[in-house]
Amino acid sequence: MTQTIAPLRQFVRRRQEPAVAQALRSTAAAVVSYVVALQLSSEPAPLTAPLTALLVVQVTLYTTLTTGVRRVNSVVAGVLIAIGFSALVGLTWWSLGLIILASLVIGRVVKAGEFVPEVAISAMLVLGVTRVADTAWDRVLETLIGAAVGLLFNVLFVPPVWVRPASDAITDLAARMRTLLQHIGGELGGSTTVEEAAARLHEARRLDNDIAQVDGALRQAEDSLRLNPRVREGALFSLVLRTGLDTLEICAVVLRVSCRTLTDLAKVRVEQPLLPPAISGALHDLYGHMAMAVEAFAELITAQVSANAEEAEARLTKELSTARSSRERLAVLLLEQVRDHPGEWQLHGALLAEADRVLDELGVEKRSERLLEELDRHAREQRERFPRLHGLAQRLRREPSRFEDGSGG
Repeated sequence: MTQTIAPLRQFVRRRQEPAVAQALRSTAAAVVSYVVALQLSSEPAPLTAPLTALLVVQVTLYTTLTTGVRRVNSVVAGVLIAIGFSALVGLTWWSLGLIILASLVIGRVVKAGEFVPEVAISAMLVLGVTRVADTAWDRVLETLIGAAVGLLFNVLFVPPVWVRPASDAITDLAARMRTLLQHIGGELGGSTTVEEAAARLHEARRLDNDIAQVDGALRQAEDSLRLNPRVREGALFSLVLRTGLDTLEICAVVLRVSCRTLTDLAKVRVEQPLLPPAISGALHDLYGHMAMAVEAFAELITAQVSANAEEAEARLTKELSTARSSRERLAVLLLEQVRDHPGEWQLHGALLAEADRVLDELGVEKRSERLLEELDRHAREQRERFPRLHGLAQRLRREPSRFEDGSGG
């Protein structure tokens, strides 16, 4: 019995994943639009309808509404251009060039957005058919059917929320940063060559690509929260993740600078230990606790359960406290090292300042401050975007106080 239920549970879990849910929704919308088009269009195989539905049913409700309008504009504009050119000149090599040029220009006029090439594609497909007029209007009808089915599908069956994939992307980014810190700390004890230090620098530079990928996943999550009736605190979720990514991006930049500092130090101390044993041990401890702090920070900003958030915050506070103790011990040792080797004080001081910046950025107080700033900015943008709605809300807040004072009649 357990062996029979296990695959069923796995299938149900897979259906709840955003990618699987999106694939099922797109397939269903395309099939429904094709069935509707068979009843309303005179074409024997109205494939334009499922094609339009497939493209309109985007990953989020917000992008579906905006993309659907632009796609309908692009197809209708292309069909009308084809009708006009077929009545005037027909299809020749030079008229084809004029059609493409006119379609690309008109596509920007009708604000087709990323579907500007679709204007030219629609015009060429329609113009290549013998019965241009009939086929053109059938194509318009099929496009409208596909767009309508796609829009209704996303209204009736709300698209999945992509917060979890964005959270996983942030967690993976933090894991790579933790690995980098551990690699740096592990190579401090011996004589680090310039090539080895440069390898860590390249590893730090690759974090820029990782951050760009996480930013794309987070933008998708932010779009999935817009206009989504299943999410009441969408703005707060997205702001927490966005501010958390900003912090990790700053830390990644500082880590890259630290790797550059260690590379320069390796160039100075050729065929010598990169740092004395006591200093390398203290720096190893500092980077180790910084690595754990980065991981705890990612757990904190991605935690959606209060108990998990409290546990992650306690762990982050502990790791930051231990890291700061290691930092103080390192500062004392570096001061003694500077007295013996004054020419290296800039590089040693840079290592200390860069560690201070990472610890400061990961601090709970800094995170709360940045989150409050983003919340204020978001509220200000909402007031500027919807001034009338804000004024109505202000009046509604004042009404209860008037009645409580007995001045409401």
